[in-house]
Amino acid sequence: MDHAAAGRPDAQSLPGCYRHPDRETGIRCTRCERPICPDCMVNASVGFHCPDCASGRTGGSGPAPTASMPRTLAGGTVAADPRLVTKVLIGVNLALFLVQLSVGDRFTHRFELLGQAYLTFPGPVEGVAEGQWYRLLTAMFLHSSYMHILFNMLSLWWLGGPLEGALGRARYLALYFCSGLAGSALTYLIAAPNQPSLGASGAIFGLFGATAALVRRLNADMRPVVILLAINLVFTFTWANIAWQAHVGGLVAGAAIGYAMLHAPRERRTLVQYGTCALVLLIVVGLTLVRTAQLT
Repeated sequence: MDHAAAGRPDAQSLPGCYRHPDRETGIRCTRCERPICPDCMVNASVGFHCPDCASGRTGGSGPAPTASMPRTLAGGTVAADPRLVTKVLIGVNLALFLVQLSVGDRFTHRFELLGQAYLTFPGPVEGVAEGQWYRLLTAMFLHSSYMHILFNMLSLWWLGGPLEGALGRARYLALYFCSGLAGSALTYLIAAPNQPSLGASGAIFGLFGATAALVRRLNADMRPVVILLAINLVFTFTWANIAWQAHVGGLVAGAAIGYAMLHAPRERRTLVQYGTCALVLLIVVGLTLVRTAQLT
């Protein structure tokens, strides 16, 4: 059999570059999604851009309808600093860690994740079951030690920057907070009610899940992500004093949201993206109500 001839039908099914129609290509601009050949590819922080999007111009041969405004891979607005939100999140975590160090346990006990009230000096501390739902959120910004915050903030920097560039600021924030809340809700549901927990790990594992979706979207090698995630999961289930529930909850929510963000059909992209976030939040509320009913 002539192997070259056998592969010809697949090659003919590929679209032509929008600037060079005679050149077939399987690569598309990560902003406007127009097909681009190797001569037209411009390296970007995530994938490749066409020359028009890279320079901020519109036009060209048959531009896509949405090419008038450069967009991220998920359809968000392209920002001048694609890591700004990640920097702000790191800054907030570090600032609150300094507050913890200066104020002490009374600040941490007030805002860490706690299922149900328990007695401690100088008095009882109430939990989520007593109506302090805010703990599901505030616990995401507290840490127990220097190593704890160092590891989480390094992970946030490494994973958050590329995701923020691919999703855009609003979608990235939605991913971060929904993943963190999902981790808190699963911890509240499963963990002992008088066992306090804290940390950004639920949100960080959400970024792991979304990173896997991003790598798949770019048709890149999944093995580094899988290996890194496997190592972190081993630590999650073997090290003492780790709330594995937050890690698992964040990972599942982040993978689901990341997939929706990056694989949603273009014609109803926003509905699918934010609808998935809304669904995750509804699950968070449902789990919290179920656990509260069990404890009260």
